[in-house]
Amino acid sequence: MHIATIVGARPQFIKAAAISRVLRQRHREVLVHTGQHYDVRMSAVFFQELNIPLPDINLEVGSASHGAQTGTMLAKIEAVLLDERPDWVLVYGDTNSTLSGALAAAKLHIPVAHVEAGLRSFNRAMPEEINRVLTDHVSNLLLCPSQTAVDNLAREGITQGVILVGDVRADVLRLAVDRADPEILRRLQVKPSSYALATVHRAENTDNSARLLNIYIDRSFSTADAGHFPCSSTYFPSNYNSWMETTGYVKLIEPVGYLDMVTLMRNARVILTDSGGVQKEAYWLGIPCVTLRDETEWIETVTFGWNVLVGTEPERIVAAANRPLPTTPRPTLYGDGFAAERCVAALERS
Repeated sequence: MHIATIVGARPQFIKAAAISRVLRQRHREVLVHTGQHYDVRMSAVFFQELNIPLPDINLEVGSASHGAQTGTMLAKIEAVLLDERPDWVLVYGDTNSTLSGALAAAKLHIPVAHVEAGLRSFNRAMPEEINRVLTDHVSNLLLCPSQTAVDNLAREGITQGVILVGDVRADVLRLAVDRADPEILRRLQVKPSSYALATVHRAENTDNSARLLNIYIDRSFSTADAGHFPCSSTYFPSNYNSWMETTGYVKLIEPVGYLDMVTLMRNARVILTDSGGVQKEAYWLGIPCVTLRDETEWIETVTFGWNVLVGTEPERIVAAANRPLPTTPRPTLYGDGFAAERCVAALERS
């Protein structure tokens, strides 16, 4: 079987690593990087950390408006697919690369498999929501991370080709925990459970200066000086250092590799994020999470009390971060760390 895998951002490479590891044992895969996101952290070390295969093809699309970027990727991916003639096109998540890969394949009558199918925020103002909905509706194989995702598809009339496989990110985390090194804690001179960790990347926050300032410095964490925040410092791996300043409380650091990120997450007192992946990883690692959004696709983490939605209101952020450690159960969610095997088996049966 010949598979063309389309990825365009660092998190998608991390997810693809889990499936590629299994897929390449028995099948041929061509890994296509659209170049949607240029990320300086995607160095040779990034690929070595988790044995991530290097891209076979880099389309180097780069940044642009949603329409221009999607259109350029659609044309370039189509050319690759006409040349490769794969049996399946495999796409991940909800980026413009995801939608472009799915549309290019569907128009060429090549079956599409969508990893992380069925996720919904029910917020059509999010570009990611548009991408995931449209991708699901042209996909032939919908590989779902949760029963909620399966149910979401059923409500939209999609029942054929829907398989509950679990989340491949759990596969990657399972391997990363074994390889993570505490050196970054020594480098930052921090002790476990003494700090908060924060990540912000979604356009709804980064493209809105008022929301971004609320999250970072202006008001949310100034209360820490009055003793209202549960940690002595908050670490932000951030690309926004050019216009933000490190304060006595907020520590801006350069973006870190995935293994260092896992170490920082598993040793944090609390995690503040707008990332879906980080929400799940916080849950799996047993670290309380504060989500800087008004909705989440990973609603189960909220249901069981390990995640709280706060938007960007400073008072809500601080209150949620300062809440007691959850005493509610933390049942297994989104699979057991072996979703990749199920995804490949589903492809082989289809």
